[in-house]
Amino acid sequence: MKKKKTGTTKKNPAKTLVLYTTAIIILLLALFFINQATTDKAQDLTRVDEQPSIVNQPVIGKEEAKVTLIEFGDYKCPSCKKWSQDIYPLLKAEYIDTGKMKLVFVNTLFHGDESKLGALAGEAIFSQSKDSFWEYNEAMFKAQPTENHDGLWITEKKILDLSQNISPQIDVQKLKEDLSKGTTLPQVEVDNALVEKYGITQTPTIMINGIKISNPFDIETIKSVIDKELGA
Repeated sequence: MKKKKTGTTKKNPAKTLVLYTTAIIILLLALFFINQATTDKAQDLTRVDEQPSIVNQPVIGKEEAKVTLIEFGDYKCPSCKKWSQDIYPLLKAEYIDTGKMKLVFVNTLFHGDESKLGALAGEAIFSQSKDSFWEYNEAMFKAQPTENHDGLWITEKKILDLSQNISPQIDVQKLKEDLSKGTTLPQVEVDNALVEKYGITQTPTIMINGIKISNPFDIETIKSVIDKELGA
C-alpha cells in the first residue's frame, strides 16, 4: 500500500498577520526612541560662554530683572509672527509685567531687503522713543500677511503708515529722512554681528540668560528655564 505524499504545510494567515503587525510595532517603537533621543539631544540647554551685549538694544521690562530673554527676530518671518502672537503674551503677563524678566529684540536679517528696511525703521523709531519701538514691533508682526508672507509687503509707505497710526510720539517726517539716509544702519550692523557671533541660523531664536532654546514654541521648557534662573 502506497503512502500518501506529505504536502507542504499551509501558512496560517492569522499568524502571519500577527508577526507582521508585531514587526511593525517594534519598528515604530525603535523609530520613536531614536527620534526621542535626537529631540533630547537637540534640547540640550547649554549656556554660552559670553552672553550677548544688550547695550543700546530695545528692552521691555525692568532693567534690574534677574532674567533676560533675547529674541533674534525678523519681521518677514512667519514663525516670528506666530511667536509674537502666541508665546510672547504669555511670557509678558507672567514674567515681564511682574518684573521678573526683561526681553530684548535683536534684528535678524534672513529675508533680504525687506528685513533690512524693517530693522532700519525699528532702530529709527527706537532712537525717537523707546516705548514706541514696542508698539512698532507689535504692529509689524500684526501687519505681516498670513498668506503669501514672502510677497513684497515691507515698504517705506507701509512703515510710515503704520508709524503714523501707532504712536503720536513718532516724528514720521524724521523717520522718513532716516530711512532715506540709512541713518540707523550702524545699529542694524551691530545686530547682524551678534547674529553671526552666536551662530543664529533660525528665527525666532531665543536665549534666556545665555541659554539657547532650540524650540522657541516649547513653552514648558521656556518657563522651566526661566523659573530655574529666577531661583538660581
